[in-house]
Amino acid sequence: QVQLVESGGGLVQAGGSLRLSCVASGRSIRNYAIGWFRQGAGKEREFVAAVHRNNGVGRYSDSVKGRFTISRDNAKNTVFLEMNNLNDEDTAVYYCAADQSIILSSLRIPEQYDYWGQGTQVTVSS
Repeated sequence: QVQLVESGGGLVQAGGSLRLSCVASGRSIRNYAIGWFRQGAGKEREFVAAVHRNNGVGRYSDSVKGRFTISRDNAKNTVFLEMNNLNDEDTAVYYCAADQSIILSSLRIPEQYDYWGQGTQVTVSS
């Protein structure tokens, strides 16, 4: 079992930055793919970014590419999401998710992840 706890959300003005953290416990995340997803009010959960267990290269949705950066620190059992140049469309609850067996082509699919955090709210004011 892996427990995930997100933090770092908050209220930020448009154009600002936030850094989200996802701290894992229970097991080392070294062998887990980690994804970030978000869900705005009245919207479906959508993929934001992910990093595979075997390949540290980040994958991003088109809406955040160039503005967000995912990184992992296996020694700290933590994954980060650096978010820059935020706009009001980024307002959502952000969740991190983990899975040990997910394949590269499925990183964007939330149903493929076994473990989820409780989420952290990000609100961007314009």
